[in-house]
Amino acid sequence: MSQTAEEPVSFGETETRSDEMNRTIEAWVNDLATDVDEAAASAEFQEWLDVQSRFHDYSHRNSLLIKLQCPEATRVAGYNTWRNEFDRHVQEGESAIWIWAPIITKQCPECENSPSYHENSDCEYDETPPEEWSKGLVGFRPASVFDISQTEGEPLPDLETEATGDPGELVPVLLESADSLGVEARIVAPDEWSHGEAKGVCKRRSMMTMKPQVEVKDRENRADLASTLIHEYAHALIHFDVDDTTERAKREVEAEAVAYVVGRFFEVDMSGSAFYLAAWSGDDPEAVSDRLGRISNTAQELIETLEQNPKMTAESKVSTAV
Repeated sequence: MSQTAEEPVSFGETETRSDEMNRTIEAWVNDLATDVDEAAASAEFQEWLDVQSRFHDYSHRNSLLIKLQCPEATRVAGYNTWRNEFDRHVQEGESAIWIWAPIITKQCPECENSPSYHENSDCEYDETPPEEWSKGLVGFRPASVFDISQTEGEPLPDLETEATGDPGELVPVLLESADSLGVEARIVAPDEWSHGEAKGVCKRRSMMTMKPQVEVKDRENRADLASTLIHEYAHALIHFDVDDTTERAKREVEAEAVAYVVGRFFEVDMSGSAFYLAAWSGDDPEAVSDRLGRISNTAQELIETLEQNPKMTAESKVSTAV
């Protein structure tokens, strides 16, 4: 990865401070774009993609059924799929999660029924025999799946996307700075977390304050906790009212790039961001560089706000690596 320590850089209270910060942030984002390229091309990432491709992307109603039956579910698959494709086995005594599975079979071109239903219907289509009909969706049937937590066996490949290092007072300072940034933020205990695999979320505006609400899942890794807070703050500051799905995906890249820059400024190792971005934005690091202006401005706003807190000592707020 490109993030290597050469010599520390500081941004003193000078007339050129803003320009210096912008140049440094631009250099760091260029580093990140290179890292994303390398991550997307790596064997580790390709193995992870291969595994993800073997999980079904369930419809909204099936996702709801899964959530109602097993709120903590993260990865679900059928009994045989777990055994044959992932070398994992459903543990004894586990209850199945029931969903609707599509029935794909030969389909009458006229009434769109399967051959057996077609025979018992009023449809008079007989131009081609059933064996020549094309396949299509004719209905749904109940099917059982199991969450990965209900299985045991070979581990699935994972991506190292956590920030590391000593964040010092960065987490409490981030929380204390929420009001100045126009955000409400709180850390949620793991046993109270209700957002699945997400590390953090930026939710609807508070009915009382009309501020975006940020929640992050608590964890021992305080550097990664700080990184998630910064990521969600970035969403709150620049993305909160974006509804377009395509645009939202691009701005996920922006939020993580902001977290990379701000975390790196405060001496947190953000090299794992490369895998995060490769996983969420495909292999298109240009999405990072194309939006440099918004990334740079948001990162600078966060850095300057956090620096105003007296807990950020001179050593922690000016020394970092480029």
